[in-house]
Amino acid sequence: MLLKQRYGPWALLVGGSEGVGEHLARQLGAAGINVILVARKPEPLAETARKVRAESGVEVRTLQLDLMRPDILERLREVTEDVEIGLLVHNVAGNQAYGPFVDTTLEAALSAVLTSPVALTKLAHHYAIPMARRGRGGVLFTGSLAGNAGSYSLTTYAAAKAFTQIFGEGLWAELQPRGVDVLVFPLGATDTPSRARYGTGDSDEMPVASSEEVARQALAQLPNGPVYVAPENRPFFELMCTPDRRRVVEIQRDLQVSMLPDGV
Repeated sequence: MLLKQRYGPWALLVGGSEGVGEHLARQLGAAGINVILVARKPEPLAETARKVRAESGVEVRTLQLDLMRPDILERLREVTEDVEIGLLVHNVAGNQAYGPFVDTTLEAALSAVLTSPVALTKLAHHYAIPMARRGRGGVLFTGSLAGNAGSYSLTTYAAAKAFTQIFGEGLWAELQPRGVDVLVFPLGATDTPSRARYGTGDSDEMPVASSEEVARQALAQLPNGPVYVAPENRPFFELMCTPDRRRVVEIQRDLQVSMLPDGV
């Protein structure tokens, strides 16, 4: 009931079809909040919508959308303009570039930039303005521990997630006095379908969290912005905040190399 009162009647979940996004949708539905699910892949999008409707009976709308398109706001208005969006969630990795930057195509390298900094700014500007006017609402960005250091094999992704965190912190400073909660939740290793698809391995230094638990923590901590790091990830997060930037980048490089498939 508290979630519904503070962040209802509708939540817009961009990246709401699988993994953390699926569980955010199901948990918001269980709280009685209607959801609009936006994702690039139609099959998991339809399946998550089916689950939310069956489990909670809330209204569910879906939109298949690639955030790299320049007209994303025009497309989103088609499914959001007649309802009040009380919660905006940007839960998008958007990275199509795995491996060294100079060995990827420019299109792949730009994927994380277009889906995070560019799309994130468009979404926040459009949907946070009415929240600020109402004096109520929430904005949730899933970030990444990779956003705290330059990352071998994830160069543009790490930079995009750094933008997500800094942007979210600034947005929190502006909107918190106006009654709107903003939270950046930096993810560590999480058991998402995308993780399985790309074949990244595990590391003793990086525990793998469940998507369901990540979603639960993110919603529970939404009023406690601007940044919340899960307890199991705090030692690594704090290590990434050291002023010895060369050492941090070396640590991040060694970690990524240990988890990447052979030959990447």
